[in-house]
Amino acid sequence: MTMKMNSLLKYSFPIFFLLACSACTEEGIDVLEIEVPEGYALSAGTATNFLNSSFAYDTPADWISGSYDSRFNSGDKLYDDVRTSSNGTGGGLGPVYAGYSCGSCHRNAGRTKPTLWSEGGSGNYGFSSMLVYISRKNGAFFQDYGRVLHDQAIYGVDPEGKLSVTYTEETFTFPDGEEYKLCKPNYTITQWYADEIKPEDLFCTVRIPLRHVGMGQMMALDPIEIEALAAKSNYPEYGISGRCNYITERGVRCLGLSGNKAQHADLTVELGFSSDMGVTNSRYPEEICEGQTQVNQGSMMGLSYDQLDVSTKEMEDVDLYMQSLSVPARRNVNDPQVIKGEQKFYEAKCHLCHVTTLHTKTRGTALLNGTQLPWLGGQTIHPYSDFLLHDMGTEIMGVGLNDNYVSGLARGNEWRTTPLWGIGLQEKVNGHTYFLHDGRARNLVEAIMWHGGEGEASKNIFKNMSKEDRDALIAFINSL
Repeated sequence: MTMKMNSLLKYSFPIFFLLACSACTEEGIDVLEIEVPEGYALSAGTATNFLNSSFAYDTPADWISGSYDSRFNSGDKLYDDVRTSSNGTGGGLGPVYAGYSCGSCHRNAGRTKPTLWSEGGSGNYGFSSMLVYISRKNGAFFQDYGRVLHDQAIYGVDPEGKLSVTYTEETFTFPDGEEYKLCKPNYTITQWYADEIKPEDLFCTVRIPLRHVGMGQMMALDPIEIEALAAKSNYPEYGISGRCNYITERGVRCLGLSGNKAQHADLTVELGFSSDMGVTNSRYPEEICEGQTQVNQGSMMGLSYDQLDVSTKEMEDVDLYMQSLSVPARRNVNDPQVIKGEQKFYEAKCHLCHVTTLHTKTRGTALLNGTQLPWLGGQTIHPYSDFLLHDMGTEIMGVGLNDNYVSGLARGNEWRTTPLWGIGLQEKVNGHTYFLHDGRARNLVEAIMWHGGEGEASKNIFKNMSKEDRDALIAFINSL
C-alpha cells in the first residue's frame, strides 16, 4: 500500500471543547454540550484526522515524519502483504491459518466483511475474516487443536475443521409498534482433521475482527485512571459495576486493555502473526500446529520449519503502524438530530460504560521492542469506552451475550466495553454494518437490543423511547 497523506486540518485559532452540564432534568441527567469550530470534534487530540472516506481508519497521525515515516510505511506494507507458503526468506504462511495477512481480516484497518452471513461460515479462497475459539466445557483446550480452530491451510495440508452457521431469527416489537429482529447464531464444526469432537463436549465461540481505530491511544491509556473508573463504576440503580481484567504476559501481571474481553496488554502483533497466520517469530518460534499431522505433511512436501518467518524489527514496524494510525473526528456535531441523539445517549445511561473522555499517560507508550512514542502522551481522547469488563447477560434469545469462554479474569458473560469512536464510518470503510463480537447484529439497533445484564437498563430505556428519539440516538452513534 502506498503512503497515505493525512488530511488533518490546521486551524489558525484555538480548537476547544466547551463541556458543560446544562440544566439537569428531574432525573439528574447531565446533557453534554459541545462547541467545536467547523463542526468537528478532536476524537484523539493531535492524532485526529478529518477524513470521511474508506481510508478514515488507515491514515497516519500528523506526527509521523522522518524515520518514523519509513517505518510506518514498512509496517503498513507488512500488515497488508499476503503471506506466502514459501518466499525463499521465511515469511511463510501456515501450514494452517485463519487469515493470509493482517489486512485480509482488517481491511483498511477496519473489519473485513465476515463470511458468516455471506457464505454460512468458513469462507473460500484462503480466509474467513473471523476467529473460531474452541474449548472443552470445563475450559480446557483440545490437545489436537489448541484454542483456535484454523479453518484454512496451505496446499497439501488439511485445515483443522470448517465452521458452519445458521441463524434463528425472532421478531420483536417496540412499544410504539415498530418491529425489529434478532438473529441467534447456531454454530457447527465439520471436516475435523483429526478425531471428531462431539458437540456435547465442545464450546465454540466466534470473533469477527475488531476495528483498529485508536490502538495507540488505547495502549497509552493511564492505567490509574482505568482502575479508578473500576473503583467507582458502581451504579446499583442501573445494575452496572465494571471491573478490570488482569493478565500475565511476558511474566508480568498487568492491566488488560486489548481484545473483546480486555484479555491482552498489548496489540498482539506477535500472537497474531503466529496464531492467525502461522508465521513464526521470536516470541512464538514454534509452528502453531507443532505436533499435529500438518507439520509432518508439510515436512514430506519439503517445507522447512527451522527458521523464523518474521523478524522482531518487522513486527515492531507493524506495531508502529497500528499505534500511529489517526482517529476520525466526529461528524455532523451541529446537526439537530445528532444533538438530540447525544442527549438521549446520556438519558439512556449509555455513557456509564461508554465513557466519553479519558486521558493518556504523560510519556505516551512504547512499542513491542522498546521504541518510545511520546506523541501519544498527555492527550485528552474520546473513545466512548471505559475499557472495563461488564456482564452482558446470559445467552438467551434477545437477552444476553454469554459465550462461555473465559479470558483471563473475564467470565463468559463479561465483555470489554467496545470503543465507539469511528463506528459510524464502518460501512464506508468496510461495506457492512455487522456488530458485536460475532457479527450477529446487522445494525446498531440490533446491537443495542442484544444488550443484557449490566446493559439491560440502558436497553430498556432505549426500547421505550419514541421512534424519533431512537433514530436520533442512532444518528448520534453514527456521528462518532
